[in-house]
Amino acid sequence: MKKELSFILALSTGVYATNGDILIGVGAKTRGMGGAGIAFSHGAESTLTNPALITKVPQTQISFGGTIFMPTIKSDIGPTGNPKESDADISVIPEVSIASKIGSRVYLGVGMWGTAGMGTDFRDESSLMNMETTLQLMQFAVPLAYKVNGFSIGVAPILQYGSLDIYYQHPNPQIGVVSSGQSQDFGVGVSIGATYDFHNGLMVGAVYKSKIEMEYDRVLTTATAPFQAIPNFPAISDILEQPAEAGVGVSYSFGAHSIAVDFKRIFWSDAKGYREFGWDDQDVYAVGYQYSASNWDIRVGFNHGSNPVTIFDGATDMAAAALNMFNLLGFPATAKNHITFGGTYRANSNFSTDIALVYALNSKTSADISALGIAQEIKNEHKEFGVTIQFNYNF
Repeated sequence: MKKELSFILALSTGVYATNGDILIGVGAKTRGMGGAGIAFSHGAESTLTNPALITKVPQTQISFGGTIFMPTIKSDIGPTGNPKESDADISVIPEVSIASKIGSRVYLGVGMWGTAGMGTDFRDESSLMNMETTLQLMQFAVPLAYKVNGFSIGVAPILQYGSLDIYYQHPNPQIGVVSSGQSQDFGVGVSIGATYDFHNGLMVGAVYKSKIEMEYDRVLTTATAPFQAIPNFPAISDILEQPAEAGVGVSYSFGAHSIAVDFKRIFWSDAKGYREFGWDDQDVYAVGYQYSASNWDIRVGFNHGSNPVTIFDGATDMAAAALNMFNLLGFPATAKNHITFGGTYRANSNFSTDIALVYALNSKTSADISALGIAQEIKNEHKEFGVTIQFNYNF
């Protein structure tokens, strides 16, 4: 099974439009509204955003599709003024969701999604240590939801598959190539959500996702081994937990118009691995608007997430400088603002097609790494454009 999943995830090798390394939304409708969907139903694709919302599916709905991302990532070590562009410039992320009403008040679903990932590819750039990194995550979930009057509650056990690989050429020739190869693992977690529909256009919702522990054999310990002798450098194991998340949302629909607003916090500082690399908790705000006509919808949205990557003072502290290098060269998850657009065309009562466009505004970050003695600073900038296409069938 790991071989099949590795093939699927091999299609996705760039830095996604993300909050940290987590996609701003899964599914075309959610993404078209800036990731807002805790208190606004997007049909079967809501299985991951808030499992309680599958109670809005009339009978049975199948949604499947994928996202193509085209990131532009540039990095520079030292005052060269000649940033190099990462070759990880395209990613393909699959998704499929099914939700069905199986009783008068009971709903069941199943889904598989690429949910998170990041990485860079500077394998041909010796000035950037030939750094090549890839983190890819896919989740499987089986949500079960119950509805009574305006109240819905849902729970979704999650099985997560992940792959991590880190490769670089250490500037010390006695150390040389640093890599243990790719490692994979499975982890389990749960998502719990609830909504209340006031039946006057107003809906509120809340969701909690547990952290998921993943262990990538020898990847992180090998990658950080050359720096472990540095005073104050954190002791890093091979565990990299996907963090817990907690969010609330509200939506209001009036006539053909709908507005949804979400707030969530991602607890990076409590997740093993990210915590040692100095990541902070992240606040994420998502706002989306939808206009619905008889056989088509249009959507716009905005997503803002605070930067979880701490910039340390690497002028005199070698440990801080090393962390700056790893974060900005290998895992530059610094995107803050995303503008989104989307739409739906309903061919008939059974079949519809969704599309979403996501643009991550150009983000520039720099950090001092002079304590390492290889350069004064590291600079990174990236912008991203993504297209999601999704097909839905109701029966």
